[in-house]
Amino acid sequence: MPTREQVIEVIKDCYDPEIPVNIYDLGLIYDIQAGEQEVTIQMTLTSAACPSAAQIPEELRCRIQEAFGVRNVLVNLTFDPPWEPTRITPEGRKILMLEE
Repeated sequence: MPTREQVIEVIKDCYDPEIPVNIYDLGLIYDIQAGEQEVTIQMTLTSAACPSAAQIPEELRCRIQEAFGVRNVLVNLTFDPPWEPTRITPEGRKILMLEE
């Protein structure tokens, strides 16, 4: 069974193709539930009109399945609350040069 921290490490390998920050540090992940046979991720996108709206969740699902052999990986998209730049982690802010 993967831990939440292990799932986060896999998430950090997933990127929005238009932004050079992984989706975790970008603040797109709202919740992670890791169980023995199921991982559930609640996430959002920077915009409801994101051209990668299907690609990002599917890539995330596949990476988690491959990394842990978990049978069920559910990636649920939500836009409530909507994403905003304040959700970006300090690491993401450094990459985007929003702070030193």
